[in-house]
Amino acid sequence: MTKLEEQLGQLKLAGIMESLDYRLLEGAKSNLSFEEFMRLLLEDEILYRANRRAQSLKIRASFNDNGILGDFDADPKRGISKMMIKELQTLHFMKGFENIYFYGGTGAGKSYLAQAIGQQACLLGIETKFISLNYLFEQYRSSERAGNVLSFLKKMASYRLLILDDIGLRKLTHEESTVLYQIFEDRYRKQSTIITTQVKPFGLKDLFDDAVLAEAIIDRMTSNAHVIEMKGDSYRKKQSPKKKMGIEVLK
Repeated sequence: MTKLEEQLGQLKLAGIMESLDYRLLEGAKSNLSFEEFMRLLLEDEILYRANRRAQSLKIRASFNDNGILGDFDADPKRGISKMMIKELQTLHFMKGFENIYFYGGTGAGKSYLAQAIGQQACLLGIETKFISLNYLFEQYRSSERAGNVLSFLKKMASYRLLILDDIGLRKLTHEESTVLYQIFEDRYRKQSTIITTQVKPFGLKDLFDDAVLAEAIIDRMTSNAHVIEMKGDSYRKKQSPKKKMGIEVLK
């Protein structure tokens, strides 16, 4: 290691260290000015840090799918147009702290698309969390046993983008309903939430025993939401390989 590389390491300029040899060759070949040379090195460092942060955010988000918005098979018949994908890529809905409510049948691509939006958010340095509703309640109960309920709720409120997956698979207990209400109350008009479910908005009331609590939750979940119905055959089947380990995949 050269003295220069050692100094870059001490200053934690890993991006510059990684691109230094290339930039030195480029600088000599193109006869770059010192100012231009330094500008390129600093751009390398900024890009390196942005990429590292994006990777870190993706890991912490706990995605189970590496979807990319641009790769989604947009089709108006499925409820998702190319224009809509472009709009989602801008994350414009987050500027107004709006929600997105995806509903549709099993395998329609709701979770895939929600996570693709989350991946886009991470690329832009936005802290995101993807979590199924059942696992959310497991984490809540764990925090309750540890005496950290307030910390748990504060963390749920802090994510700039929270993706709650598979709401509506079962009826909720009063305690679970109260937790869900508190999360949406804390996030209302402050952060954005993406919901995926098989249930139409008006059908959510059947998940709760308390009608007043149900109304309060649904209002905070959907009043500022873009409600998008996803239709058609299973998106998972369209993504599945034609062959797997030399065996034809059954249709």
